[in-house]
Order: sequence, then C-alpha cells, then structure tokens
Amino acid sequence: MAGGWARDGAVQDQIDDTVSDAVSAARARLPMGESETWCVECGEEIPEKRRAALPGVKRCVECQSGQDSAVRSAGINRRGSKDSQLR
Repeated sequence: MAGGWARDGAVQDQIDDTVSDAVSAARARLPMGESETWCVECGEEIPEKRRAALPGVKRCVECQSGQDSAVRSAGINRRGSKDSQLR
C-alpha cells in the first residue's frame, strides 16, 4: 500500500531499485583481469589459492579487508514520503 502521492507498488519498486543498485555497485568492485602475485599495497605475496579462487585479485586478504571496510553505500533515501523528509 502506497501513501501520499505514490502509486500502489511504488514501495516495492524503490526496494527493487535499491537492491539492483547495490548489486551493480558490488559487481563493479569485483576484480577483473590478471591476478597480481604480490599485493599492490603492502607488497606481501598473494597465496596461489587466493589467486585461483578470485581471478584478478590485486591485494592480500588483509589489505582487501581494509579496502572493503572503507566502502560506504550512497545511502540514497528513495522514499518520497513526508516522514522521510522530516527525519
């Protein structure tokens, strides 16, 4: 049930768009191409099993964990209700 000026089903459309955007952003961050033998940040060797499991990897597990924790979502509020605008 939509409220205000929104049509029925608009909330689900907004949820679907948010999920779709998050999936697209995650896919864009996936490594591509040839894997590096050595980490591009710290210079440590990247284990062969990691390179085989994730083609295109450029960082060791520790550096990649730091990189992943620094990624923030856009946090776009797609809701158009008055309640969301008042918060």
